[in-house]
Amino acid sequence: MSKSESRDGQLVRLEGDQPVWGRFFTVAPLVLVGSREEDGRYNFAPKHMAVQLGWDNYFGFVCTPRHGTYQNIQREGVFTVSYPRHSQIVLASLSATARAGNCISPRLGALPTFDASQIEGRFIEDAYLFLECRLDRTIEGFGENSLIAGKIVTAHAPEEALRRSEVDDQDVIHQCPVLAYLHPGRFAPIENSFSFPFPSDFKR
Repeated sequence: MSKSESRDGQLVRLEGDQPVWGRFFTVAPLVLVGSREEDGRYNFAPKHMAVQLGWDNYFGFVCTPRHGTYQNIQREGVFTVSYPRHSQIVLASLSATARAGNCISPRLGALPTFDASQIEGRFIEDAYLFLECRLDRTIEGFGENSLIAGKIVTAHAPEEALRRSEVDDQDVIHQCPVLAYLHPGRFAPIENSFSFPFPSDFKR
């Protein structure tokens, strides 16, 4: 590690021969990806390297072939995504620690879930957004990790989480706060927001 001169002082240079992501905080969603094991039970795994892929209905997340989630999705061809509320952070933590190999802890198996409507899958109850996805492709080669991309078949959300023409966007977020994961190892509920100052001629 070395320091480089900048206009405002000094920057710390983080050498690229080691992962840089643990040295600073970044904001990400936190989701629970659901997949079905070979014996028919369901596995829920927390993921923060998760993102909308483009403007159409595609969703992707990073996983490793060593994990049961990866193996289940390759075999079954489908997965679910539950976006937990900030009040469910302990639930998300349990899903991270509950498995030894491909075994699911009884504590996690006892959590309330419900069936997906278009695919073979289940969701965690009381989340604020639910996606049903079919595997579209898997892209290997990000070190030991892979990008799993799915096509969203259908989505569900409670009414209070949906944007509505008669309700200000800030009121929607205040009524249904968004859970943010601050990697590494912290989280925050987002309850307040501000309109982004797009240029008048901005187009996506």
